[in-house]
Amino acid sequence: MMPPKSRQQPRAKKIKIGARESWEQILREVDKNEIPITVLQSIKVNLTDGTVVDIPIRNMINDGHLPNQIQDKLNRQLDELTNYIEDIDFFVDVDVLAKTVQPLTDSILRRITKS
Repeated sequence: MMPPKSRQQPRAKKIKIGARESWEQILREVDKNEIPITVLQSIKVNLTDGTVVDIPIRNMINDGHLPNQIQDKLNRQLDELTNYIEDIDFFVDVDVLAKTVQPLTDSILRRITKS
């Protein structure tokens, strides 16, 4: 009689979370319903008449504007232009995103490995 086969759990794949390319890959795969203003580089608003409006979010934050104020003003302006907007492109600052999310990711991974 043969001994029962041991069930091996699948090996976990190592993810290179710290690498810029990995963050860019994650961004391509994530559903982007809501993006924090603090991780945006810029926004490009494409209007129905072909006009393109570039909004340099990162520059505004670097110039001292508060993210909440930028977001409130931006939301009001986008609401006013709703009928004229074809689409909106959001450009994420991958470095800021990584610096923001990495500590949370590290904390979660530490808790998982301790379990």
